[in-house]
Amino acid sequence: MNKNMLFRNIPKVDVLLEEEHIKNAICLYGREMVVEGIREEMEALRDFIKSCEKEEEARRRIENLVPDIVRHVAQIHRPDMRPVINGSGTILHTNLGRAPISQEHMEYVTSVATGYSNLEYDLEGGKRGERYSHFEEILCKITGAEAAMAVNNNAASVMLILSTLGKGKEVVVSRGELVEIGGKFRVPDVMEQSGAKLVEVGTTNKTHFTDYEDAITEETSALLKVHTSNYRIVGFTDTVPIAELVPLGEKYDIPVVEDLGSGVLIDLAKYGLEHEPTVQESIQAGADVVCFSGDKLLGGPQAGIIIGKKKYIDRMKKNQLTRALRIDKFTATTLDVVLREYLSEEKAIQNIPVLRMITESLEEVTKKARTLSRMLKAEKFAADIRVEACKSQIGGGSLPLERIPSMSVTVKPSAISTAELEERMRHLPVPIIPRTTNDKVVMDVRTVERRFFKTIVKQLKEYDVFEENCLIGR
Repeated sequence: MNKNMLFRNIPKVDVLLEEEHIKNAICLYGREMVVEGIREEMEALRDFIKSCEKEEEARRRIENLVPDIVRHVAQIHRPDMRPVINGSGTILHTNLGRAPISQEHMEYVTSVATGYSNLEYDLEGGKRGERYSHFEEILCKITGAEAAMAVNNNAASVMLILSTLGKGKEVVVSRGELVEIGGKFRVPDVMEQSGAKLVEVGTTNKTHFTDYEDAITEETSALLKVHTSNYRIVGFTDTVPIAELVPLGEKYDIPVVEDLGSGVLIDLAKYGLEHEPTVQESIQAGADVVCFSGDKLLGGPQAGIIIGKKKYIDRMKKNQLTRALRIDKFTATTLDVVLREYLSEEKAIQNIPVLRMITESLEEVTKKARTLSRMLKAEKFAADIRVEACKSQIGGGSLPLERIPSMSVTVKPSAISTAELEERMRHLPVPIIPRTTNDKVVMDVRTVERRFFKTIVKQLKEYDVFEENCLIGR
């Protein structure tokens, strides 16, 4: 192979600038950016030729130089945050943004966010309003609470609650409830940042009513109960339910606070899952303040929702920390439209993607898997494609032991390795995130909406994903 000849075959910069596709790219992205892209791709091409052992492959790369340049420049201008197709089977996938929002809901959010809105304007009175007002009434109606507000996530909720009720004073917590959530955020550390003093009671597996009562002093400002939503202690265990803590709080005039973590508004036991304590149950039990996430089982945007007695919520609204932790117009609007679905449980199940995926029947999931399988097989890809049973999980620190029967489309490529296929799927324009098991790529269709099926097939075909000479990354 004559590499010197190959190097001489690389077009010069001024020649490339006269190519029609390059001229179009200049119109879109500017001459300076395109010239930089040309130089970077030419350098990459030279490096490839130096290490290449097959003349045919080197010539193919030279022939593809122009489209590679255009693709390179376009990629630079493409936003880094992109939609992905979740084939992992984890419904609340923290790394993939947790709860998806429906297209219908986002259309309304877009209509509000792309212009001015009444975020903090009282249209009735013609004066300044409160951003919590748009969803406070509906939250109270659904949960039975006296008042409500929201901050940017549930860790912030806990911090604000403790900063308001317990700063400089003691807060009693069971040792078995000192949880750590994702990113090494720990309840004891959050408490420390809030200014509250942690008082641990009980043991890891057992905490009794008397443990709480014996810990109460003149410095005690609150009793905190934390739902261990992201793990379970089984066997020889004992905890004090919120309903038993409430009378103790009333006896000593101390607020009882419950951090529910995931925060579900519908009894999922109706749909074959284990019972997860609902927000309504905590309020009915008499909890003074309850906090939970917006983007987990509720199925809304990232937020920390705080509900409870008005006298405590009003104090939190006046806390200077609230402004630093407050939600924006996108979150406020999304919470408003999502929460209104809960006025009807049937509508919530139908219109909130998380609930729809959790409750979707195995029969329906099987139909989806067979449809996707047929579409893939019709393209005669170099792969063994099958429909196989699997199990989905809730994710997001919710119902950690729960597994939902599901169906998947499995793919075992014949021309490339499974690892190579998985990597290529991640690098598609709309990345597909599967999981790999038993040397197969597995797409759990419970977390894949039908509207993405055509996109999956089109991308796999267009980019020759199953072939040795794949177009991705070239």
